Amino acid sequence: MKRNQIFTIVCTLMILIEYGGFAAEPSLEKTAPQDIEFIANCDQTKQRYVMLLPEAFSDQKPHSLLIALHGHGSDRWQFIKNQRGECKAARDIAQKYQMIYVSPDYRARTSWMGPQAEADLVQIIHDLKSKYQITNIFLCGGSMGGSSSLTFATIHPELINGVAAMNPTANHLEYDQFQPAIQASFGGTKQEIPHEYKKRSAEYWPEKLTMPVSIAVGGQDRLVPPDSARRLSKVLKQINGTVLLIDRPRQGHATSYEDSISILEFVIQRASPKKK
Repeated sequence: MKRNQIFTIVCTLMILIEYGGFAAEPSLEKTAPQDIEFIANCDQTKQRYVMLLPEAFSDQKPHSLLIALHGHGSDRWQFIKNQRGECKAARDIAQKYQMIYVSPDYRARTSWMGPQAEADLVQIIHDLKSKYQITNIFLCGGSMGGSSSLTFATIHPELINGVAAMNPTANHLEYDQFQPAIQASFGGTKQEIPHEYKKRSAEYWPEKLTMPVSIAVGGQDRLVPPDSARRLSKVLKQINGTVLLIDRPRQGHATSYEDSISILEFVIQRASPKKK
């Protein structure tokens, strides 16, 4: 091959690379996890969340947002990488419906949706709504994340179009596990600040859960007993009607992939956009 031919080929390759002639990987770039840092408005600390954009993402088109909250001891990567049923189901649902998918640290591995975690999530939602054309916003999570999903939806029903909780507690005044972590997050003990524990207990505020709600519990769950979630579901059926409870008597502290898909589909199919 002549020298000038080699030169021409090299130049052509450089142009193709520079201007997208080899743009066979745009979907990979879009769907790769983005680890995003932001400064929390409430205390000026650095916080993080992970975002996955759908393959067909366009900032010129509307997309729904699915926020997944991790369990106790995990972090923002649990619902991004973990293959357990709850996590994989959330990712698959987000991809199926071409949703923007976000998994925040929400302050700590032992968050339990205290005031600072709540403020961070409000900030994330407002930031994303200002950047993208977001229609519906869905919230899900397992264990601590499921409990926190119910808490946040109760306090900020105007922001959430549907909530799917796996193995949650709905009553922090009753719940007796992980108390040192919850006390650190909430700012004191039940005896010191009972109003804060009540505020973050969805069972006391069923009238605020005006969006579709779905819950999965296990009858053999000893880590987060199902009783409060069952009671909440019963009341919601009486005052709301848009509620699904999947109650597996022989199941422990986990929700299967199939049940996770079911409760996510339930809220998505029944959601209506919030007024802006």
